[in-house]
Amino acid sequence: MAPSEKSKREKSQSENSRNEQAPTSRRSFIKTLGMAGVIVPTLTTWPRSGLAEEASADFANAKIDWKQFAGQTLTLAGAIHPWSSAITPLLPDFTKLTGIKVVTDFQLETTYLSAIPVMLARGGNTPDVFMFTTYGQGISGGWLEPLNAHYANKSLTDLAWYDESDLLKTARAFPVWSDGERYAVPITSEAMTLFINTDALAAKNLPVPQTFDELLATAKAIKSSDMAGIAMRAQAGGNSTPPAMGFVFSYGGAMVNKDGTAAFGSPEAIEAIDMYARMLSQAGPANVGTYEWYQVLDDFLQARTAMAIDSSNFATDISNPGKSRVAKQAGFAPFPHLPGKPPVPFMSHWQACVNSRSQNKRAAFLFLLWATSRSTSLQTAAAGLATTRVSAWSSKAFKDAFGAQAAEAALANLQNADVERAKAILFHPQQRRILDAFMIGVNEVVSGNKTAKAVMPAAAERANAAIRG
Repeated sequence: MAPSEKSKREKSQSENSRNEQAPTSRRSFIKTLGMAGVIVPTLTTWPRSGLAEEASADFANAKIDWKQFAGQTLTLAGAIHPWSSAITPLLPDFTKLTGIKVVTDFQLETTYLSAIPVMLARGGNTPDVFMFTTYGQGISGGWLEPLNAHYANKSLTDLAWYDESDLLKTARAFPVWSDGERYAVPITSEAMTLFINTDALAAKNLPVPQTFDELLATAKAIKSSDMAGIAMRAQAGGNSTPPAMGFVFSYGGAMVNKDGTAAFGSPEAIEAIDMYARMLSQAGPANVGTYEWYQVLDDFLQARTAMAIDSSNFATDISNPGKSRVAKQAGFAPFPHLPGKPPVPFMSHWQACVNSRSQNKRAAFLFLLWATSRSTSLQTAAAGLATTRVSAWSSKAFKDAFGAQAAEAALANLQNADVERAKAILFHPQQRRILDAFMIGVNEVVSGNKTAKAVMPAAAERANAAIRG
């Protein structure tokens, strides 16, 4: 997020929430945009009584002594995010079940992502449990508790009850490190998805595009003085990379090589970024080089762009008439692809970890089992949260809250994603430097200053120079 935008939002929102239910942020977006661009998103509310009763019976069937850590207190840290908003109303149920009190510390996402590495590097024993994205940095820094032994501990875990076969295949593979150890538990799922204003396409008698060439032609055909053909992120910073990475993967490229060096100077990556830049320069919004996720989403919500590619988790806002001018005509589709080849969208899971220095490690792990169990996931999914559970994705309550077509498109994109290519960059110890170098290059090409062939190899070399130090 650019500093000026970040300061506007952090200044206009309340300070970090502590020990109270927080509003969601980022992937659930706009409740209002207000005078200063304030973003205060919400999840769907849902009747809890039936699901809560089913959950109580399910937890009773687990071969786990839920009260074994009664009296302990856990600190749960994270971003103001759909997951934190979905899990917070259920925390009293966890306390009732276990006797463990949970104190929350949820912050604005940009603030949290900057603060949590600093906090962990200081070596403190709190937070006990925390949302985390820079997996490689956390492992190399010794901040994350290894979890395999906790999964194997029969006094902590009933694997038959937990049923890992119910997890999405991406969620099963995502936390596994190169040595087979797990240091995190996935808590949400998302993949880059194509959003479509069906009325805009119908007005030109155009079908939903499937290939990259079709997407470019459709976007150019629709673009007018009032509406862009397509919007995607193009700001020169690592947070803007997800849509562009999906282009690179779908063209057969990768972000990093097996030796850990930057790979986006390859012919495949150059071709992918050339297409990405052509779409945005020829059919994108004005000033698209400044676009992060929130400008992309706002343009689509306000019918200023006919199509957009971004996180599947925006579906609940896009389909909400209270937030979206295109709620009734919004469509959702798989990521585009090359002819004869499958799409390979970028995907990711937010994960939660246990602090390796926590004094309550086993209680913290018990919390993660509860939070990602089938029963808890069914409850959070009923609010529209994209969880990691097949049963939750298949539930009527989730489809009603998230949207049946949106759920189908998101699940298809998750299934088409290449987990290993996503992990290679997300878990790289120098992830931030690589992503920044990549997106600075993309931004330069989108802005029309130079060609992808001229820019991307140089961007990869800058990333490699930064890696070498």
